[in-house]
Amino acid sequence: MKTETITSIYMLTLQQVVQRTGLSRSSIYSRLDPKSRYFDPCFPRQIRLGRKGSAVRWIESEINAYLGRLQELSATRLLN
Repeated sequence: MKTETITSIYMLTLQQVVQRTGLSRSSIYSRLDPKSRYFDPCFPRQIRLGRKGSAVRWIESEINAYLGRLQELSATRLLN
């Protein structure tokens, strides 16, 4: 019999992303906007939950991975 592992996906609100990253709301949306000079193609995209897109969430593991990459990049810069 095949056993399947179910992995939970946790979703974060904008306020939770603000708390985790230390960025402001406008900074987060600037990183998501390709027209912004602060655009960061590596920043995790939000997921729209509603049809009109008013409710958005971020996947927690993607935010954590992004912060981990920033930490690695910071450590690399300190060594060079």
